[in-house]
Amino acid sequence: MDDVVAITLFRHGLTEENKRQAYVGWTDSVLTEEARLALSSIRLQAKDYDLFISSDLNRCVTTMNLLFPNIKPIKLAELREMNFGIFEGKTYADLKDDMNYQRWINQPFKEVIPGGESFQWFTYRVDKGWNRVVDMIFRNHAKNVFIVTHGGVIRYLLTRYSEEKKEFWDWKIEHGTGYVLKFRKTDLRRGEPCISLQEVPLTGKRLG
Repeated sequence: MDDVVAITLFRHGLTEENKRQAYVGWTDSVLTEEARLALSSIRLQAKDYDLFISSDLNRCVTTMNLLFPNIKPIKLAELREMNFGIFEGKTYADLKDDMNYQRWINQPFKEVIPGGESFQWFTYRVDKGWNRVVDMIFRNHAKNVFIVTHGGVIRYLLTRYSEEKKEFWDWKIEHGTGYVLKFRKTDLRRGEPCISLQEVPLTGKRLG
């Protein structure tokens, strides 16, 4: 349909720091070998998309390159994961006795991580990035958009734009998976919810 835009929100592959369950926001970490193999097995074709966008962090750019080897995506810093400040690179075991962590874990949507971002600032930044994406869609007359970003970013955008209403933490997005959101162009321009939502498979089959 000419009046529909499909936007794929895809979470980057598992990294070594993700594997040990560390907080990884703006700190980069290399993809695991298992993630590289899994991403390489996903059957996607660049010709099916007309706009490619990625968080500027290396784990997302690498994921895009594994999915689409000949594509150079537009990189947006606004689509980075939340900045975890002094918690970056640390695990629950490292932080469980830290009072700053205890305050944040009890009220993650209100407390500000020292040296990091509040949830409010994170969402403000992601909203700015989304508005840039929407502007690019209309300027380029794009109909099928592929975005590689982070779990927190995808969860937030789903709470904003999914037709299915869930709380932030209720959205389950494994590494190397995501969702396709389909919008009517008029709804996309107005910031209205999508008209359909489809999960992206982890491996094997071509999407579509």
